[in-house]
Amino acid sequence: MNTYEKLNHTTWECKYHVVFIPKYRRKSLFGALRRELGTIFHDLARHRECRIEEGHVMSDHVHMLISISPKYSVSQVVGYIKGKSAIHIARRFMRQGRNYTGYHFWARGYFVSTVGRDEETIRLYIKNQENIDQAQDKQLNLNLSA
Repeated sequence: MNTYEKLNHTTWECKYHVVFIPKYRRKSLFGALRRELGTIFHDLARHRECRIEEGHVMSDHVHMLISISPKYSVSQVVGYIKGKSAIHIARRFMRQGRNYTGYHFWARGYFVSTVGRDEETIRLYIKNQENIDQAQDKQLNLNLSA
């Protein structure tokens, strides 16, 4: 989209396609949790001066197109989002105590790819990911029943 961000002495455009999964790839991102995760991720990204431009929470993974300031590394931002959201999930949905910090909701690691000239392709991929997964599941079920 060719919109540049500015800091005091820096003009930048750093966008990344990030994918991460729940531990053991459990299909646990449904219902109230799925609806609430979007706002949680956006709030946490703003805390690190980042912006989630596109995002989609699937049943067993999360896709996001995130713009990260060069002040922060990708690993700092993704680690912060995963860590703080896991604590929020434990407190809100697992009824854990106030100072509970040991809950591991997300699997270790993540996928990241820089976004350059193919940004529009990445945006469309993230938007249509659910439809693609459903079509693949339908095809798999047809092949298994034959």
